[in-house]
Amino acid sequence: MINRSQVYFEQLLQVIPLLPFELMNHVVNALYEAYERRRTIFLFGNGGSASLASHMACDLGKGTSSSRRSKRVRVVALTDNLPTITAYANDTGYENIFSEQLKNLAQAGDVALAISGSGNSPNIIKALQVARSLKMITVGIGGFQGGRMRSLCDIPLIVPSDNMQFIEDIHLCIAHCMFTILANRIAAPVPITTNAEAASRAGTSIA
Repeated sequence: MINRSQVYFEQLLQVIPLLPFELMNHVVNALYEAYERRRTIFLFGNGGSASLASHMACDLGKGTSSSRRSKRVRVVALTDNLPTITAYANDTGYENIFSEQLKNLAQAGDVALAISGSGNSPNIIKALQVARSLKMITVGIGGFQGGRMRSLCDIPLIVPSDNMQFIEDIHLCIAHCMFTILANRIAAPVPITTNAEAASRAGTSIA
C-alpha cells in the first residue's frame, strides 16, 4: 500500500538496480547503427507510451541535430499522425494503426521501437509482426514479464516491475539515458560495434 509520497519513491528506487543496463547499451548500438547507415527509427505506443514515443522522437531528432553535421537521426513517431490513426482505426480496426503505417514507410534495416507497459496490446503485437516480416530491427521497451511483445523483439528491454506507474517512470528515464548516450556518441563518433559483437563480448544474448 502506497499512502505517502516517500513510500512511492522508496519503492521506485528498489526497481532501478534490477534494470537490464547492458540491454540498454545494445539498444543504443542499434540506434547508432541506424544513424550511421541512414536508416529510420519508428516509435509507437498507446496512452502514456504514445506520449513517450512522441517525446523520444523529439529528443532523438532535434536533440542530436547540429548545423555542423549534414547527417541526422531519421526518426518518426507513428503516434503523431492523428488523421491516419483515426482513419485506420475507423476503417480497418485499431489493431492496424501502426502496422499499416510501417507497410507504407519502413524498409529492411530500419528500427521498430515499441513501448508498452503490458507488452500485450494488439496494435503493438501486429506492428512488431509486420516489422519482422519487413526485416526491421525490433526493440521493445516494456514491463511486467514483457508480455507477447517480448518474443517478437530482437532486443526486449523489460522493466522488472508489476507497478504500471513505476514502469512508465522508468521508461522515461530509459529514453533519456539512451538519448544522452546516443547524442554523445554522435558528437564524438566511435567505430560501430554491432549488437552481436557487443553481446558476444558481454557474454549475453540480445534476443
